[in-house]
Amino acid sequence: MTESKPDVLYVRMLGGFSVRWNGKLIAGGSKASDSQYTSLLQILIHNREHGVTRDRLEELLFEDRDMSNVHHALQSVIYNSKKKLEKAGLPAASCIEQRKGVFFWTNEIELVEDALEFEKCFRAAEAAADPDERLALYEDAAHWYTGEFLPNQTAAIWVAQEARRLKGMFCQCVERSSERLRENQDYFQMEELGTHAALVDPLADWEAVTMEALVSLGRYEEARKLYDDTVQYYFNEQGLRPSKRMLEQLERLGKGMQHQHETLDTIQGELSGQDDLFPGGYLCSYPIFTGIYRMVERMLERGGQSVYLMLCTIIDGKGNPLRDGPMLEELTTRMADALRRSIRRGDAMCQYGKGQYLALLVNTTRENCGIVQKRINERFILGRQRTKIEYYVNSVFWIAPQMQLPEQGTERRNT
Repeated sequence: MTESKPDVLYVRMLGGFSVRWNGKLIAGGSKASDSQYTSLLQILIHNREHGVTRDRLEELLFEDRDMSNVHHALQSVIYNSKKKLEKAGLPAASCIEQRKGVFFWTNEIELVEDALEFEKCFRAAEAAADPDERLALYEDAAHWYTGEFLPNQTAAIWVAQEARRLKGMFCQCVERSSERLRENQDYFQMEELGTHAALVDPLADWEAVTMEALVSLGRYEEARKLYDDTVQYYFNEQGLRPSKRMLEQLERLGKGMQHQHETLDTIQGELSGQDDLFPGGYLCSYPIFTGIYRMVERMLERGGQSVYLMLCTIIDGKGNPLRDGPMLEELTTRMADALRRSIRRGDAMCQYGKGQYLALLVNTTRENCGIVQKRINERFILGRQRTKIEYYVNSVFWIAPQMQLPEQGTERRNT
């Protein structure tokens, strides 16, 4: 939001809160964000078209607090707020007006609020008949949206409701813009849109938009890196696996990559990964692990091998899985290192979720799975550490279509 015009009140409510007048911060920012002065400005400015009734304003400001004279308390907040605004240099005109029991923010001061500008662009896009004009308005709206509505005030019910409503509009902006850009084959703009969306609305799968644009532009290495970075980020933040949309783009990436004609020796050298000199297991992403697992299943059709799938989960001293907390990331990294050093180079492993890793142990026995678990524990548990690893082990076997085999059990080891 450009704050260049003098005597204009610039209000940011998306991705944070601030009120600026002639370059000076008069509310929000580093100032207390939960004061009644701040809350009053947020409520009146955002609802300036229709105003807020006295009863509703008292409800929003004081909630369920037991007060002997709530009307007096409201008048006190309004009086002190007017004094602060006047001291900040705003015109002498009353910024807060009362008409027939309804409180309004004055129309005498020019005001630019990002949330309102965002909604104006969105409504204009909805009403536009020309597809290209609609696209331009949707893109303008998307760039007005710089984050969640009043993110530090989401405990307030009205803020949470408004945040959901505006985020829903933003999602429509991105989806409809992406659809039109795809039709126009404007993949450069689509890349920019996806990057912006992922930045202001994290963990919402907008990276799939960027990845689609990169694949369509033939920038395969960038698409591969974006995929790997996104998978790791989602794992670290929420324990999430790649979405269906991301997997679809990964499949497109594989189909779209074109190589120059080479000799078999050159191709084999590229495939072998001789630079990976780590003596332990093969650490890969979940989609690659899935492909390895399915290939091993097919190999088992010929028999002769015993393969086991092992799930390692970090648990606390009471035996409950750790799902969050400052130590979880460090413990997950330590478990991954212990697991990788405890399995063979011919075994594969990947992160499955927060505090969880999968390992595919090839050509081994159930007894040897126990030995592997003991090695992991020796490397993972330090001193009198209370957190431990819980193990689940399943045999990987192939079932022919005509065969009816009894259901295999799951071994659970809590060490």
